[in-house]
Amino acid sequence: MSSLRDRMNRLRGVKPAEEQEASPDRSEQEAAAECLAAAHRCEEGDAGPGWAELGVRLHVNEFGECLERRLRLPLTHRSGHHRLQEWTDACARLAAFHPEAGAAPLPGDVLFLDLETTGLGGGTGNVPFMTGLGYFEADRYVVRQFLIRHPAEERAMLAELEALLPRFRWLATYNGRSFDWPLVQTRLILNGLGRSLPELLHLDFLHPSRSIWKNTLASCRLSHVEEERLGIFREDDVPGSMAPTLYFRYLAEEDPSVLEGVFRHNEQDMVTLACLGIRFGRLLAGEAGAAFPMPDAGEELLRTGLWLERMGEAEEAERLYGRLARLGASPDVLHGLAMRDKKAGNWERAVVLWQRAAAGGAARAVPDWRPHVELAMYYEHKAKDSLAALLLAEEALGLASAHPLQRRDSRRRAELEELRKRRDRLLRKAGAASDRGAEA
Repeated sequence: MSSLRDRMNRLRGVKPAEEQEASPDRSEQEAAAECLAAAHRCEEGDAGPGWAELGVRLHVNEFGECLERRLRLPLTHRSGHHRLQEWTDACARLAAFHPEAGAAPLPGDVLFLDLETTGLGGGTGNVPFMTGLGYFEADRYVVRQFLIRHPAEERAMLAELEALLPRFRWLATYNGRSFDWPLVQTRLILNGLGRSLPELLHLDFLHPSRSIWKNTLASCRLSHVEEERLGIFREDDVPGSMAPTLYFRYLAEEDPSVLEGVFRHNEQDMVTLACLGIRFGRLLAGEAGAAFPMPDAGEELLRTGLWLERMGEAEEAERLYGRLARLGASPDVLHGLAMRDKKAGNWERAVVLWQRAAAGGAARAVPDWRPHVELAMYYEHKAKDSLAALLLAEEALGLASAHPLQRRDSRRRAELEELRKRRDRLLRKAGAASDRGAEA
């Protein structure tokens, strides 16, 4: 069975290797003419019929040919809530992603990367047919999109990326730590390149997106995050999942217009990456509520504060915690903030939050007794009030006993047994305290 490379080459009109060997040698004049033609094409940038309408030109380097589409967006360009010019100030705050770096990124220090591939896996059969690159240069945001028309052009495309990497110290992606960058490294090695790649500091914006929005948004896909939080709404967009199908259709039909939607989709991905970097930079700068709307959902406020605290922005995190404590948030969110305060030793606010969470949890159709247990532990060990702890333990046991799954779920049965043990221990402790009081 012929390989994918052979099938693609046949579509292009290139003969298999065994047929080439049987062909008579070309004359030196023919070879020289071909080199001159290639040089002429490089100078003119003519990629052939249909490509010029897409803004695509031929790109030639020492490793062969590939196609390139290049855009230079002014910094006044707005996409959703943000203008690209905000990057100038916001990028420095992204140093919190890598405090060990010792220096904040400058506007031109970051390379944005997004691949369009023939599949979703990370194996050697998954080929990036389009490499989207973006970087800030002077007063422009430059987006460069390299495309291969067949596998033989992959090396030329990867060589352009390899040559560009030393200009940057930071790499920004969305799930690039797990997918894009490992795939790039694999493909470079398979093509005999990438032997001395620079050590780039990775800014993978998927991770903070999940930390903040995984329980608030229906999905953390880039296209969903940009709509819900960046105010970016695409029109007639080609979903990323359709890109491989369209690429194989192009290989079969050789019609460049088939890939127009893929170019547009990747272009917006590159702009969205920059806007997402701006959002996280401004969030780290304490500009929530000023540069963009303050989160109004309790869950998002809590998770944003927890992320900021992990990133070293404790003061800004506390501003969000204070706002959350004043809101009528759900018992789960109040309990979550109380648990954070417990770790931080902020017992005064934790007790108030647990009391509010306990009242809300007890009123649920499926009750939640976790706040009762935490309050019981607080009164037993911190306030030294065994009677108050006992009352809370009794109430927690009653709520747990009313849970509809308490008899069928092994985990629930184990929790119920632990609550009984706590109640019995507090009973003995309260009884001993009562006896000592009577003796006195």
